[in-house]
Amino acid sequence: MPERRLAPLLLIALIAPAWGATGELFCCTDPGSGRRICGDTLPPACRGQAHRIYDKAGNPIKDVPATLTPEQKAAAAAAAEREKQLEEEKRERRRIDQALLSTYATAEDIDMAQAKAENDVKLTIRDATAKITELQKRQRKLAEEAEFYKRKTMPAELDTQLRTVGHEIRLQQELIGLKRKELATISSKYDGDRRRYYELTGRRSNAPVSPPASPSAVR
Repeated sequence: MPERRLAPLLLIALIAPAWGATGELFCCTDPGSGRRICGDTLPPACRGQAHRIYDKAGNPIKDVPATLTPEQKAAAAAAAEREKQLEEEKRERRRIDQALLSTYATAEDIDMAQAKAENDVKLTIRDATAKITELQKRQRKLAEEAEFYKRKTMPAELDTQLRTVGHEIRLQQELIGLKRKELATISSKYDGDRRRYYELTGRRSNAPVSPPASPSAVR
């Protein structure tokens, strides 16, 4: 008989006369004395403690862990939450990776998509720059007219036109600033897509990460 079953069987033999109707034996180590105690029902000293349940043949059928303290329960809940978050992040990463591979058949497709996105933004910057040039010409002309009214009241219409042109210039300048930030965002996005594509496909590239600038690039 295996040694690991000998002790339970001896205990079973000792308590057999008082065996209950459950047909099970509950054993644990008494936290006070350090002795192993058993009973046909869970001994009071085993409550909240780790214990093992045996059948009448002395075979272990279940291990019951000790009851967790509030601190242990909080730590276990936090660990479970972290594990859940990690699993969600992994699923989201797999989804993004699959979308990336579905979108781009080759790395050259990424270059083309980036060039198109950047060109659209650069066209907006170019148009805004041209508009500012025209507005500044009008502003100078209005300013020349305003020179005649240094020592007298400027006509309300001229004052309004100067304010309006100045406001429109500032709006176009703000637009250009926003679009330049958008260019940086686009570059970062496609650089990241390109690197991840290489990682997923095992392909390497010694070429510069960003595609060459198009003829419409804005200084």
